[in-house]
Amino acid sequence: MIDYRSDNTGRAAPEILEALVEANNGTALGYGGDEWTAHLQERFSDLFETSVRVFPVATGTAANALSLAAISPPWGVVYCSELAHINTSEANAAGFFGGGLKLAPVAGTHGRIDAEALAQTLTAIQPGQLHRGQPAAVNMTQASDLGTVYRLDEVRAVGEAAKSRKLHVHMDGARFANALARLNCSPADMTWRAGVDILSFGCTKNGGALCDAIVVFNPELVDGLAIQLRRAGQVWSKMRFASAQLMAYIENGLWLRLAQSSNAIAARIAEGVGTLPGVRLLAPVEVNEIFLETTPDILDALEREGFLFYRRSKVLGRFVCRFDTTEAEADALIATIRNAAAPARAAE
Repeated sequence: MIDYRSDNTGRAAPEILEALVEANNGTALGYGGDEWTAHLQERFSDLFETSVRVFPVATGTAANALSLAAISPPWGVVYCSELAHINTSEANAAGFFGGGLKLAPVAGTHGRIDAEALAQTLTAIQPGQLHRGQPAAVNMTQASDLGTVYRLDEVRAVGEAAKSRKLHVHMDGARFANALARLNCSPADMTWRAGVDILSFGCTKNGGALCDAIVVFNPELVDGLAIQLRRAGQVWSKMRFASAQLMAYIENGLWLRLAQSSNAIAARIAEGVGTLPGVRLLAPVEVNEIFLETTPDILDALEREGFLFYRRSKVLGRFVCRFDTTEAEADALIATIRNAAAPARAAE
């Protein structure tokens, strides 16, 4: 069987496991008082070219929900894509941790909100209207939940629309490394320089063992978030093992190499099958996710041949490449789809 279900199904990168073993020596102060967590602040501040606070968390959902709780009051509204993970797949965790905050979808394309649509939405709402939730924040998912990326000018445009109404900006970066590898830009340019206040920084999907993080660029958010994290059970007692993972992840560009690998495999598959009759890419393949719209027969054939993937409907399959997905595995998928599509080609 070849597994394309998710980048969560893969193994941890060897370098991450080595860092855990190295951290497993002697004693260290708990709850973030250790030297690994102190060094983590320095390393990430260097990476983002500004002073940041980094809070390791167990999951991306925790990172998203607690980030949003830090930037919106309970009566606040957070604007996001209709397809955003926070809106479709996190059991309203943001509303729970945010004390009732509301998510409001904004129009866009391929999982990305449109800055002009956001501006129009905000213009239609008068500040302080008694009978409405109050605009508080904007969420961008980078890369999006359809495997597309915001270009830097698009991130800036959304940020400017938000800041014009004094809203905070959150970026869900579960696949932050994949987006960064695609755009070949600096982490700073894709975040705080474009108006992002707080980032959910993904690690687990891209070779981590069991750790993501919240990166805070706006120092005014730090104290309140720290309390929210403790209250939510997200202050790790043996924090060094989380911080060690995150430091190893960014060391010597490991995170970008892993993301480049999964992106390249996805691009290989898209190139191999995207123009076949009866096969359509639902969205441009810009990172490591492929959404394939095709016939039931082709998806049935893939299942019979033992390929694992998420079938969103009779005709839509999602295929996610991991950092350790091989070219041979990609070519096997391509060949199976080509063979299954052969009758359609012959009929042309």
